[in-house]
Amino acid sequence: MLPNLVFLDRATIPSQITLPTPRHPHVWQAYDFTAPEQVVERLQGATVAITNKVVLDEAVLAQLPSLKLIAVSATGYNNLDIEACRRLGIAVTNVQGYATQSVPEHVLGMIFSLSRHLSAYHHDIAQGEWQRNKQFCFFTHPIRDVAGATLAIVGGGALGRATAQLASAVGMDVIFAERKGEHQCREGYVPFEAALSQADVVSLHCPLSDETFHLIGEPELGLMKSSAILINTGRGGLVDERALVSALTSGQIGAAGVDVFTSEPADESNPLLANISLPNLLLTPHVAWGSDSAIQKLADILIDNIDAFLDGREQNRVV
Repeated sequence: MLPNLVFLDRATIPSQITLPTPRHPHVWQAYDFTAPEQVVERLQGATVAITNKVVLDEAVLAQLPSLKLIAVSATGYNNLDIEACRRLGIAVTNVQGYATQSVPEHVLGMIFSLSRHLSAYHHDIAQGEWQRNKQFCFFTHPIRDVAGATLAIVGGGALGRATAQLASAVGMDVIFAERKGEHQCREGYVPFEAALSQADVVSLHCPLSDETFHLIGEPELGLMKSSAILINTGRGGLVDERALVSALTSGQIGAAGVDVFTSEPADESNPLLANISLPNLLLTPHVAWGSDSAIQKLADILIDNIDAFLDGREQNRVV
């Protein structure tokens, strides 16, 4: 019997991206979106489930005796019950290393935009501020150079290192923050609290876990400079969003660029979306990873992971 491959959320890969065809003979089914109540039905008889964000918990997995592989079309796999996969003998693969150009460029883009208040000046022009000033230019927001600023990176993996390399190239001084709560500081790292207090920009690149949930909250924001910028392209839960809004509105920190949210898609109930008009807040819809070249690389690795599994080889295995 041919393996049955089911992609639960194909629309997470844009239509302009070519999704390779697996080398092995197979049956292919793809759905743009899959609601929670549709998961079990659509995966009945499936050998391989492909998912980006669709949740596959123990209650779902227990009803899928044919399932042998979950191929995650992303790096993060917190939408899966990994322990249940182990118990049930379901392999899990993810995709790594595809966004080491896209994410750092997005981070640097946010740093430049917020340091120079590009969006805020655009808004001021639209509101007639230039005409009211009657000058060839006007200065309603401070403009800070990026070169010479200190960037503290939280997370020393591939994305953090790639961001450091790009930031260094534009003249930033880069430091890496040690894990929060660690008493021993690794060589080349700065204690977590000291890194926050020294930084002109803090960029988050660590995974979301019980230990890193609300890694940045009111106490941590209080350690940062009043002019500091916080960038989060990691995971929404790394930051206490209500505390961040309070810090932005009170002037406790200077600005924030956020690409990830506690719940996605975020709506007006999210504190950040509710305050989207703040001139020192820049929001993007979880697209830092999503340059065309990065997504094409992701698609290639995703299908190669499936081919490797069907070959009997381990590649990018989580379980």
